Amino acid sequence: MELKNARVSLPFGNSNISIILPGKRLSGVFSPEDVTPCPDPEAEIRRALRNPASSPPLRKAASGSAKVVIITDDITRMTPLQNIIPLILEDLAQAGIGDDRISILIGLGTHRPMNEAEIRESFGPNITKRIAILNHPWQDRNQLAELGMTANGTPVSVARQALEADFLIGVGSIVPHHIPGFSGGAKIIQPGITGGETTGATHLLSVRSGRSWLGVLENPVRKEMETIAERVGLSAILNCVLNPDGDLVRAFYGDYRDAFRRGAAFARRVYGVKIPGKSDIVIAGSYPCDIEFWQAHKSLYPAEMAAKPGGRIIVVTPCPEGVAMTHQDVLEYAALSPEKILSLIEKGNITDIVAGALALAWAKVREHAPVSLVSDGISNEEARALGFKPFGSVEEALEEAVSSLGEDAKVSVLTKAPDMLPVMEA
Repeated sequence: MELKNARVSLPFGNSNISIILPGKRLSGVFSPEDVTPCPDPEAEIRRALRNPASSPPLRKAASGSAKVVIITDDITRMTPLQNIIPLILEDLAQAGIGDDRISILIGLGTHRPMNEAEIRESFGPNITKRIAILNHPWQDRNQLAELGMTANGTPVSVARQALEADFLIGVGSIVPHHIPGFSGGAKIIQPGITGGETTGATHLLSVRSGRSWLGVLENPVRKEMETIAERVGLSAILNCVLNPDGDLVRAFYGDYRDAFRRGAAFARRVYGVKIPGKSDIVIAGSYPCDIEFWQAHKSLYPAEMAAKPGGRIIVVTPCPEGVAMTHQDVLEYAALSPEKILSLIEKGNITDIVAGALALAWAKVREHAPVSLVSDGISNEEARALGFKPFGSVEEALEEAVSSLGEDAKVSVLTKAPDMLPVMEA
């Protein structure tokens, strides 16, 4: 008996795209587990603050500090800052630390600065009136301090504002991430508030390893990030695990090594998705990382894990801000082979090492399986410059893939690929 057609809905910006797939061709539609959020986010954050991992409670640890700096995620993350920051300030007040001794540094990494409207939306009007909030000045060398080299050869530069703090707390979320295994923990320092050359070195360390570290807890990049966080003086973290809708499930506070590992173990249960086997074609939606391709590229690595070698990956992403607001030179070389990109980096012809490292990662994915791109915000010319084949719709991309791979080609759909950790059952 022939299976009926299946209608699949993919999140796409503020709306959804509906795809109809022949039932005989569909291997499965996979999404992160629909985890029930905690009933009271404020109570859950307070619970974490009162039950720290391998550190004193915040109000005790920060007591006596003349200056506190809170480092936070930027607009590219769904971290519920409006829930978290007021409770941190409450504990700091109980430690005798007033608002005038506290500042917030937005951990941009090498992303674009957040504008005033975005800052108000992220933090809420009350916090923006109370606390000085600044974007990480990664493009201004005068506002960065040089801290030498790590034993691994990574040059370390960091925002001076962080070094002036007596107590430095990082706030972020934990999801699978292809560079250090998971976001969160020491990642709020590197790349959060370090210079571009520091971020380039750790990204290149990851990409040159020959594999993606997606979902691998202990790896050389995490070790390097924690070395840098120790040198900078990260005092503690408050990390959240959210469900796919961005609702708080669990919070973790304490030592940036221990609290992170507890959170990552929990995040694996939320974002790990069992997949029965690799498919010929993988359709990957980029939600919630879809503001620009610099975020949407996170769709590639779960899709690569789920795709057969020589298959096809179809990335579906709106990208209203295009390819990369702060790394536009990547279009000059992203379509080259991995070997050529690495050679240009080593010869010094690519000076933006962050962009070079990611271009190298994308090229390695293409070697595993060619990539098709369906996007409103990226032109056909830009898609080709990224090394991808552009299509006007998912149906067109799918038709071309089936034509190339054969009528028996099987299709898997990853609805929220950036927040997925495929766990292969076979």
